[in-house]
Amino acid sequence: MTNQRTAIDWAQQIQSLIDVHYPEAELVTLVMDNLNTHTGASLYKAFPPEEARRLLAKLDIHYTPKHGSWLNMAEIELSILSRQCLDRRIPDQAALKRETAAWQEKRNALARPMEWRFNNEDARVKLKKLYPTL
Repeated sequence: MTNQRTAIDWAQQIQSLIDVHYPEAELVTLVMDNLNTHTGASLYKAFPPEEARRLLAKLDIHYTPKHGSWLNMAEIELSILSRQCLDRRIPDQAALKRETAAWQEKRNALARPMEWRFNNEDARVKLKKLYPTL
């Protein structure tokens, strides 16, 4: 959680992810949205080339589909976070970090899989302009 959403903020989060949270991992698979700051170029803005290359070599980046937000599990989780944790006034950033960390710990302990209710047939109807007609 940062005060801003800049390329450098994102790059610092990635460095923390790799060096603090998963230092032993050979490769970190990262699934994320298509935000303009979420690119390898952001690492080069924040760090010297050698460090940016080192971090990129440990990342396996997968972007969610631009036209299929119903596939975006992160959006679903953020919606759940909003409803279960952020549905009230929180006084400051420190309290926000504590509250979201507690929510995340509880949510991860549940380890519930996604229950997709949107099947291929529904997608073809709802997103028909994205599917070719044969």
